Amino acid sequence: MISKSTIDQVYETARLEEVIGEFVTLKKSGANFKGLSPFSQERTPSFMVSPVKQIWKDFSSGKGGNVVAFLMEHEHFTYPEAIRFLARKYNIEIEETVQTEEAKLIQDAKESLFLVTQYAGSFFEKNLWETELGKSIALTYFKERGFTEETIKKFALGYSPDEYSALAKEAQKEGYKLEFLEKTGLVIVNENRQIDRFRGRIIFPIRSMSGRIQGFGGRILTTNTKTAKYLNSPESEIYYKSKVLYGIYESKQAIAKQDVCYLVEGYTDVIQMHQSGVLNVVSSSGTALTTDQIRMINRLTSNIVVLFDGDAAGLRASLRGIDLILEQGMNVKVCAFPEGDDPDSFAKSHTSEEITSFLEEESKDFIQFKASLLQGEAKSDPIRKAETVREIIESISKIPDMIKQEIYIQSCSEIMEVSEDTLFGALAQLKQKNNQKGATRLVPNENLSLVKKTADAALKVDHSYELEKQIISILLHYGGHEAEFNETIIRSDESGELIEETRTISAKVYEKVFLDLQQDEIELTNATFKNLFYKLIESYQLEEGELNLEKIMQTDDMILNEMVTDLVMKDEQYYLHDWEKKNIFVKNRDTQVGQLVSETILSLRRYLVDQKIKELQSQTQGVSENKEILENVLSYYQLKKVLSKKLNRVL
Repeated sequence: MISKSTIDQVYETARLEEVIGEFVTLKKSGANFKGLSPFSQERTPSFMVSPVKQIWKDFSSGKGGNVVAFLMEHEHFTYPEAIRFLARKYNIEIEETVQTEEAKLIQDAKESLFLVTQYAGSFFEKNLWETELGKSIALTYFKERGFTEETIKKFALGYSPDEYSALAKEAQKEGYKLEFLEKTGLVIVNENRQIDRFRGRIIFPIRSMSGRIQGFGGRILTTNTKTAKYLNSPESEIYYKSKVLYGIYESKQAIAKQDVCYLVEGYTDVIQMHQSGVLNVVSSSGTALTTDQIRMINRLTSNIVVLFDGDAAGLRASLRGIDLILEQGMNVKVCAFPEGDDPDSFAKSHTSEEITSFLEEESKDFIQFKASLLQGEAKSDPIRKAETVREIIESISKIPDMIKQEIYIQSCSEIMEVSEDTLFGALAQLKQKNNQKGATRLVPNENLSLVKKTADAALKVDHSYELEKQIISILLHYGGHEAEFNETIIRSDESGELIEETRTISAKVYEKVFLDLQQDEIELTNATFKNLFYKLIESYQLEEGELNLEKIMQTDDMILNEMVTDLVMKDEQYYLHDWEKKNIFVKNRDTQVGQLVSETILSLRRYLVDQKIKELQSQTQGVSENKEILENVLSYYQLKKVLSKKLNRVL
């Protein structure tokens, strides 16, 4: 693991505006920078960077955070990968925490494998561009396939010399151990003989989401029928076929930005589509689609369009992959190319506009595609038609969302001309057969009521959430401010009568909020707010009334980071549009901090009193002796009356 001192140094050294400036064109806007969102298509800037606070906010997508959060969102790095990226950028030596000897050996071994594959990738590229055979054979082949030099370099394509051990000899001469060359599958060691696995092949490096080479694909250039046309790296500690997608590194930003991923079969399909301007495309590299690959795409988008040629056998095989996608709760469409075409050939013979138009017009919802495909096979055969309906119901049963299930049942009913009741019954039977929970028969009316209830629930406001959010917002913006508060003091006069007096006190906002909540024994119920509340109070206490925002956001908790950014940068949204130049001024709340704090705390108290009254009232139902409960209810009503009066609200 990376040591805390290294992480601290990375955060202290990295400059948000410098890092983001490598990915987004930023323009000065007062004390901040603004630019077009890298997460959505827009013409008016909604992306803002604060160098002072070292946080960013994208108002179009709602994303936000610090420098590490940006890399995790934009480059889809893990937290450690983002830290390592910044450490390399700012020349910070990475110090690892003490590990067990076994864990250290495993980590060292994996890193050695990555170093070997990185070297091999450079070796193959060098042979493509700098050797006579590479240029005359491999480079010529790539250009004949229609690839430009820019595209070839983008995908780091290469060539392995047609020699038994060219890579093995060169790598060992450079200090790379044979042990790791063998473990990555680059070199086969046989009876003291070292043989390059990919000799005489053009090379396709397979990169991880973060861009590290995990393995290789190689295609033979001769017509030797005894040799496999395509060859992939064997599985190793860094390469698992079921967990890699070709083109994911090159395509990840386009997939996230366009919120859809096109899935193809081969390496050249991906490359040709990229060259034609369709950048959000990946390949399962000729293997059957796996759950791990689908989950990798799901990190970037919930929408997949499966692209394939019109070959009937290929279509049937692809249907199995579609069911896997549905199981993950993702949205899937299908697009078949004209007979005789595949993504590679179609992209080569059409313009970017034609390809985009074709994909938009021909992508069909999976249920419509599957129904039309199977219906065509069934024709007028009632038995085959019944089997077709069962296959479609089987796919629908994979969908975890009940509302989507109902919509697809309705669609299937129209296409296959089978009543919805019959299809709902078949779906329920299938669920029972598969031992799934809730296997009772679904009927349309029940589902429609479910939709209505869900919609009604969405309209309700969570007052507790909003009030707790307001408290956190106050602490973030004004926690260290000195403000004046009106406090009510009750004392007795000489005759014993109670007198209510109001006096004005001056205090730090964070102290006032903390003491008021402590006094009433109020705990925030939202886990993120509760965690953030104590982090903020601790920061103010340690920094003597100052807020160290960067320290608070030094975490891999993306929800917390996004929440902080959302609250801190909320007012900055108004400055994106230069409203002041149009004589529209945003009201400044700094002069009313004391009132804002008091009203928020009082409102939270009043809400909690309301909840307590409802709880006590529910206890009185069916209870004959409830005098004590009723007295408690009355006491709480009196307290609610006092709080309402202070808030100037009608009870």
